[in-house]
Amino acid sequence: QLQLVESGGGLVQAGGSLRLSCAASGRTNSSYAMGWFRQAPMEGREFVSAIDWDGVYTYYADSVKGRFTISRDNAKNTVYLQMNSLKPEDTAVYSCAARLPSVRSSYRYPPSYAYWGQGTQVTVSS
Repeated sequence: QLQLVESGGGLVQAGGSLRLSCAASGRTNSSYAMGWFRQAPMEGREFVSAIDWDGVYTYYADSVKGRFTISRDNAKNTVYLQMNSLKPEDTAVYSCAARLPSVRSSYRYPPSYAYWGQGTQVTVSS
């Protein structure tokens, strides 16, 4: 089993920045790809960003491209999401997720991820 815990959420004004962290524990010896998703009230889960095991490839939703940056430190079993130029429409619960290296479906597909964190709230005021 793999446990994921997010941190770094909070309240920020539009134009501000936050850095989310996702710490993994438990079965961390597998080469998991990691993703960030978000869910606003009354909305479905939305793909934000993903990164492969060694950080070579990264993927972003069009809505965050150029503003958000995903990275990982495998020595610390932690994935980060640096969020700049935040907008009120970025307000949501942000969750990280891990998927096994054998999975080949799109990184944007939530069911392709086997493990999920509880989420951290990000609120951007106008």
